[in-house]
Amino acid sequence: MLTRLLELIFAPLTAASNLIDAGGWVLPWIFATALIMWTLIAERWWYFRKLFPLLRRQLEQEWAARDDHRSWSARQIRALLISQATVAMSAPLPLLRVTVPIAPLLGLLGTVTGMLEIFDGMMIHGAADARSMAYGVSHAMVATMAGLVVSVSGLYFINHFQHRVQRETELLGDLLVY
Repeated sequence: MLTRLLELIFAPLTAASNLIDAGGWVLPWIFATALIMWTLIAERWWYFRKLFPLLRRQLEQEWAARDDHRSWSARQIRALLISQATVAMSAPLPLLRVTVPIAPLLGLLGTVTGMLEIFDGMMIHGAADARSMAYGVSHAMVATMAGLVVSVSGLYFINHFQHRVQRETELLGDLLVY
């Protein structure tokens, strides 16, 4: 009973370990890229959900506390406030935009190394050995699949956060009226 319970608890770790074994040395790098990407996604989600409303309220109060809203210097201060908020909203997005294309490139690296394993096996045996070919093809396909899955899962969030930054910047411009 206890053994079965432990097997169920550790099943995801066992599956991940088997996947890494099937994908070769590139898969830990793809998983590290996925961890960085999803950490950034979770951070941006938290920022827009909890922290940005506080910043927006603070900017609105700071602008409302000013007596002058129409002079050139007031407009420059308004532009500065909006710019600071935009920078805060989009700060980690360049790193997120880097992690998405790195994952399929790492998958491609795994594909190339898997194909090299196939050719090495053919060179050692002097002919096409099904077992060594299957091992190399498995490494190639698992690495490719993992890289693509990580990349595709991050594409939506990059676009979502970029559009959110644009929309919130426009809304801040509307909120801080002259």
